[in-house]
Amino acid sequence: MYEQLLRHPFTSVSGREHCRARDLVAAMRDVELALAAEQEHLGLLPDGTAEALGRHLPLEAFDTEALALDTAKGGNAAIPFVKQAKAALPDALKPYFHRGATSQDIVDSALMLLIKPRLTRCRHLLGEAIDAGRGLMIAHRETPMVGRTLMQQALPITFGAKVGQWLWGLHQAGERLDAVIDAGLYVQFGGAVGVHSGLDDAGVTIMSGMARRLGLAEPWLPWHTERQPIHALGCALDAVAVAAEKVALDVALLTQTEIGELAEPAEAGVGESSSMPHKRNPVGCARIRAAARQIHAALNVLANAGAQPLERGLGEWHAEWAPLLDAVLLLEGALETLRQLLGGLEVHPEAMARNLAVTGGAIMAEPAARFLQSVLDSDDARRVAREASETARRDGVTYAEALLAHERVAGSGIDAEALRRAVHPESYIGSSRQLVERVLERLGG
Repeated sequence: MYEQLLRHPFTSVSGREHCRARDLVAAMRDVELALAAEQEHLGLLPDGTAEALGRHLPLEAFDTEALALDTAKGGNAAIPFVKQAKAALPDALKPYFHRGATSQDIVDSALMLLIKPRLTRCRHLLGEAIDAGRGLMIAHRETPMVGRTLMQQALPITFGAKVGQWLWGLHQAGERLDAVIDAGLYVQFGGAVGVHSGLDDAGVTIMSGMARRLGLAEPWLPWHTERQPIHALGCALDAVAVAAEKVALDVALLTQTEIGELAEPAEAGVGESSSMPHKRNPVGCARIRAAARQIHAALNVLANAGAQPLERGLGEWHAEWAPLLDAVLLLEGALETLRQLLGGLEVHPEAMARNLAVTGGAIMAEPAARFLQSVLDSDDARRVAREASETARRDGVTYAEALLAHERVAGSGIDAEALRRAVHPESYIGSSRQLVERVLERLGG
């Protein structure tokens, strides 16, 4: 099918293996058994009911192909699931299955169960990517490179400071993901219209007990059409995607042939062109960015489906399922690639040094003008700094020598060595080193 060639390259193989139709069925079964177990615990069902239900409902009792065909008829997978389950149960147990629940209770809770281990793995992958980046940041805290604004050379920074910005973005996004994993994956249980109809005061107690049994968070209220939990989850996924995409975009730009400051990890057969043998394409960056763009689109669907009518969504709830799960699997795939990218990123300090000099020193015009103000007024200092950069570029001399040879500077008595130091890129990296230390402090390294 088309998914194998067009969708799967951007998602996690491990994630897909744990999010098949059979896994969703297993999750729905777990929710139903937790519901029965909690009602039995409260004396609302006979002793042994939950165990008997589980014994009569092995996964093999469910026909996933038939479930798929019948889902369209009922509008969600829980309706044919419950029908198949009751058909497999003895008559004495049928009244105790799905008691007090509605289909949305089962689907929402099952999706949370399905997603939780995937999010946990995403967090682990993110931590590994940050650890790999920490090594890069430390190794290159002193490596000067040009900082760029509006895609043009601006002023010097260090590569370590750039990596620090990447890691800080990933760390902040990871905190948002932590909040969802720790307390934002809620059980759903509200019954037909979200007020535990037929269960009276026991409904809230059952909801609490189900959350505990399933390892999910307990909501304050059922959230059938109050979709803040889904919106928060989508935003957390998107935050991580944005942080990962930032890294991929920067790396891809710096791997361009004319720049050459970085290169993706070398791997046989990776990054080849179908028609140009000389190319080494940044395909890891492309995978991350493609996944991120799809996650952004998924968040758009989730946000647009967030306001749902009355006590049950009319298509909005149904629209959430696929993009939510897709976003999780896409993020897991993107983070697998990000971990590999940061773990094997090739850094070329010599290219960074070359590019610092490509303007003939023009990027150091600001500190040059500042230094020249010891012997010139500010307007003259700026003019000399600008003219010297043109001379350096035209004649192929260093910026310092062009400055010292300028008619307004030669013979002025200015300290030549101090001027050379003032226009050396390493002398004008601002707080780059300190920023690296601040990131290390917050990352605990």
